[in-house]
Amino acid sequence: MHDIRAVRQDPEGFDAALARRGEGPVSAELLALDEARRGAIQGAEAALADRNAASKEVGKAKAAGDEEGFERLRALVAAKKDEIATLEVEARTADEALAARLLELPNLPDPRVPDGGSEEDNVELRRWGAPRDILAAREHHEIPAVVSGENGPGMDFETAARMSGSRFVLLRGAVARVHRALAQFMLDVQTGENGLEETMTPVLVNDAAMLGTGQLPKFAEDSYRTEEGKWLIPTSEVTLTNTVAGDVLAEADLPRRLCAHTLCFRSEAGSAGRDTAGMLRQHQFEKVEMVSITHPDASRGELDRMTGCAEGILERLGLPYRTVVLCTGDMGFGARRTHDIEVWLPGQDAYREISSCSDMGDFQARRMNARFKPAAGGKPAFVHTLNGSGLAVGRCLIAVLENGQEADGSVTLPEALLPWLGGKGRITADGVLE
Repeated sequence: MHDIRAVRQDPEGFDAALARRGEGPVSAELLALDEARRGAIQGAEAALADRNAASKEVGKAKAAGDEEGFERLRALVAAKKDEIATLEVEARTADEALAARLLELPNLPDPRVPDGGSEEDNVELRRWGAPRDILAAREHHEIPAVVSGENGPGMDFETAARMSGSRFVLLRGAVARVHRALAQFMLDVQTGENGLEETMTPVLVNDAAMLGTGQLPKFAEDSYRTEEGKWLIPTSEVTLTNTVAGDVLAEADLPRRLCAHTLCFRSEAGSAGRDTAGMLRQHQFEKVEMVSITHPDASRGELDRMTGCAEGILERLGLPYRTVVLCTGDMGFGARRTHDIEVWLPGQDAYREISSCSDMGDFQARRMNARFKPAAGGKPAFVHTLNGSGLAVGRCLIAVLENGQEADGSVTLPEALLPWLGGKGRITADGVLE
């Protein structure tokens, strides 16, 4: 959410920054609503002063026997009361309209973010690892180790579809075990080595929580809502960031670094026809999410740190990746700078996103009123918030299977994962972990 004072101070700069994200000029509209709101408030205050002054004179006129003056003043007090009520309604209406409009606008991009209209304009920052030369590489859902198994395929889309519809999967046997091991491995690294605090959060939240992180009102159709009015979280970014909603933290308590492994739910309303094969794009999935609450001066460095935490997981697993900075046209609604990490998938012969780490600045903090008290004194200021996947568990499973596939249909698993698999490092072509 934006500060209307910043729009007042530099309307042209505000419009220019939004234009980089493909948004038309809005400052005139915002300032008109702001002027209407402030004008109504000032008018109500003036009318209140007039009413109070007239009220004091009413008693004097009555005591002096001035019936004409008494009636005139009493009528003036009544008229001012009605005027105040009308102006208060006008102020409230303008304030609500201004707040609603501000909530619809995306964050302003960092000046150093590259301009562009789509993912084609993203800028690569670095690459790590060399993709294996795999002859006739299969996609994850075609590998024999995945489609075979004593009790059925390791990834069973048909059974899941009978229960839940498309874009759900049932994992079995060795594949399910590797999926669980990946989540445990990620959590242990992020907490034990990277200093994040493990957190178990709800997966159902109210409107205020979704509003605070920017999912509402603009992206309601992308999430699932229960009949009771709760929302299934699209990511634990929502719950982790909202742990500081309404708080005034001590500056000494910053940064606050959190992580959680949760189920996530997305309706994928805008992705019809995309990635329908396999489990790359699902309605229900799991992520280990990272969230940082920082001092404003530290958020840019924190973004690099968070990106490194996600990259480190892939490096430990031996999975080639590249990291890109998103252009203005490809960034998420609430981000001012985003680093996407794309893992190599030999079955697709392409790099695909596995983590998105974003610096939101004070955009979310303003929506949820999350502040800190400066150690040197002064008024509380808004914190900065960041979030990123550390990593998406299902997509990491896909990468492990595709990069570890062998010519005989088996899968060699990353050595770093063995402690979480009881020392077993291979899924045989018939789906057995050994």
